[in-house]
Parts: sequence; C-alpha cells; structure tokens
Amino acid sequence: MIAIIDYGAGNIRSVEQALNYLGIEYVLTSDADVIMNADRAILPGVGNFKDAMDNLNRLNLIEPIKAFVKTGRPFLGICLGLQLLFDESEESPGVKGLSLLKGKCFKIPASKEFKVPQIGWNSLNFPKKCELFKGIPEGAYVYFVHSYYLRAEDESVVSATTDYGVKIHAAVSDKNIYACQFHPEKSSAVGLKILENFVNL
Repeated sequence: MIAIIDYGAGNIRSVEQALNYLGIEYVLTSDADVIMNADRAILPGVGNFKDAMDNLNRLNLIEPIKAFVKTGRPFLGICLGLQLLFDESEESPGVKGLSLLKGKCFKIPASKEFKVPQIGWNSLNFPKKCELFKGIPEGAYVYFVHSYYLRAEDESVVSATTDYGVKIHAAVSDKNIYACQFHPEKSSAVGLKILENFVNL
C-alpha cells in the first residue's frame, strides 16, 4: 500500500490517476498512523514553498514524514515535494524545509530563450545509477512545471540532471529517499515506468 500524503498539493489527482492506471493500491491520507503503516509514501506538490510547509505544520505531518523516512521504507517526493525535502528555497526566505537532505532551491534565471516558469518537456542525464530509472534510456524526456530548481549540497545524491539555462538537479536518491523535480505522473510512458520502478523498490 502506498500512502499519498495529502496536504492540499496541486498535483494529487494526477498522481492518483497514474497509480490507478498502473493498478497500484494506494490511500490518500493526512493521518500519521496511516502513513506510518504504509509500505511506501509519496509527497506530491505544486505551489508555494512557504504555503506547503505551513500546511504540513498545520496538519502535524512534519514529524510523521521524518519518522517514515527513518523506517527505511521507500519515499518519493515529486516537484515541490522534492524541494521540501531540502533546507530552504529562495521562493520563501527564512522558511525552513524538512532538511532530510542538504541543499537549497533557487529561482531559474529568465531569458529570451528560457522562460520562467519552465513548462514543458526536457531530457534527462544520469550522473549515477539509480533504481528509479531502471530501463529508462539516457536522454529520455519528462515533463517539468517549475520556477525554482534544486542545487543539492552533496552532488553524490543527484541521480538525474537537466539543462534549462542552468544545470538543474532534476532527481535525487539517498538510501530510501527518492525525489523528482519533474512530474512522472505527467511524463507519459517514461513517467509511468519511473512510478512502476518506485513500486518495485
């Protein structure tokens, strides 16, 4: 059973639809006990860094998320869900993230060539082997919707990168923590394969 952590994130429905398509059993929940009893957990997210942390605080979900990660069971952050795993974001100065991994999110620099937010498909490079991308070829395209990008402090956790005016740490993996800046649930067959790989970890 996968727990999709419900804290009012904007892409929850699309994550549900993808798991339904794959025939994967899940529960949408903000209940700490349900999360702790799940085999895997997904932290989705679209929106503002501060609003998301405020919602996690209001729903008393911060400690349950950290406790779940400590169990060693697979945990997946998606889009804003990736950013929240780190220390902070330029989007919301002074607001602390979950700090499960070290790093900061920065505003994508806008230019004539690179519009912000980035909305669309971009290819992935894989600097290290990661089970999440098993069967996914180098250069595979996935779907992004974001204005801020991760710069992980420890680049050894970076499992995928992309370029959009700057080098973007597009995915990370560290022990049982996995996260994608892009949306696997909106990335067609490639994204469905990534979700399937997560289920099979």
